[in-house]
Amino acid sequence: MKKLFSFLAVALLALVLVACGGGSSENGESGNNGEGNGENESASGEAEHTIRAGIGLNKDHPQYKGLLKFKEIVEEETDGAIKVETYHSGQLGDDRSMTEALQLGNQEVTIPSTAPIANFVPEFSVFDIPFLFPNEDVADEVLQGDVAQGLLDKLEEEDLVGLAYWENGFRNLTNSERAVETIDDFDGLKIRTMENDLHLEAFKALGANPTPMAFTELFTAMQQGTVDGQENPYATIYLENFYEVQDYVSNTNHVYSPFVFLMSKQFYDGLNDEQKQIVSDAAKEAGQHQIELNREANAKYLEDLQEEGMEYTEITPENRQEMVDAVQPVIEDFKEQIGPETVDGIMQAVEDAQSE
Repeated sequence: MKKLFSFLAVALLALVLVACGGGSSENGESGNNGEGNGENESASGEAEHTIRAGIGLNKDHPQYKGLLKFKEIVEEETDGAIKVETYHSGQLGDDRSMTEALQLGNQEVTIPSTAPIANFVPEFSVFDIPFLFPNEDVADEVLQGDVAQGLLDKLEEEDLVGLAYWENGFRNLTNSERAVETIDDFDGLKIRTMENDLHLEAFKALGANPTPMAFTELFTAMQQGTVDGQENPYATIYLENFYEVQDYVSNTNHVYSPFVFLMSKQFYDGLNDEQKQIVSDAAKEAGQHQIELNREANAKYLEDLQEEGMEYTEITPENRQEMVDAVQPVIEDFKEQIGPETVDGIMQAVEDAQSE
């Protein structure tokens, strides 16, 4: 009799486990679609490779939407042989730590701005030269040119593969102290910058007190008054809710900031030729999608920032020229560090693009 009861108890437990489905969700798929925490299913079949792709910005930013486009293309074109897990909001770390993870083979993809990449390949600081690009059309042409594409090749020396340029956009200033209209208004402002020496020195030349810190720490720092302000494209400013702790925004357009789609060289070298071509093409196609979304978003988000109560200041060409003049000595100081050939090459490319 005891054996019978034991048998019935085991059978009942098995039925309960089957009914519960081993933790599957209601639609029969384990986990979710891979947005945000990396839990996803491959398109079909068993995945040969998994790409963990992380960024610092949140899930509403055009950069993350571009990353989802990359995921869609890669999983479809490889028929699920390559699975892409996507992580936003700094879930895998800040730009520098994720880039280092790529070098070690502990992560496969990240998409930082060029400024933190300069810590690994100094020539990328050329894109941080203040007021280098007058508009987006010139930036597009220069980034597709030989000098910019040659910089991507240099990443392989650092165990990184640069597959494409994406867009962060023109960086603009916000702060909680006062409207910035002229160079004098920068005086003494504590401005968070990326960990990039050229950015730091440029803001010092403008009269500000620059403070480098990780992006993931920025909102709290502004909220607590550790810094007065920051500089980023409008999409980032809005989507990170900086208007909650910032009162003023100015269209300084002081730096056009590209993103670089980075892949771990260790991972890339482990792909076959067809897979390499697929991820490379996907990075470029998704990048074009991301750039289109980013430009639409930045125009819209400037309006949204004003609706949220931020005071917008339009900087006149005359006042901007004073800022341009103030940072010229900084550019000369950094030319040797960046590489005279790179600086001259990019500036010539800008001049050529403007003359067409």
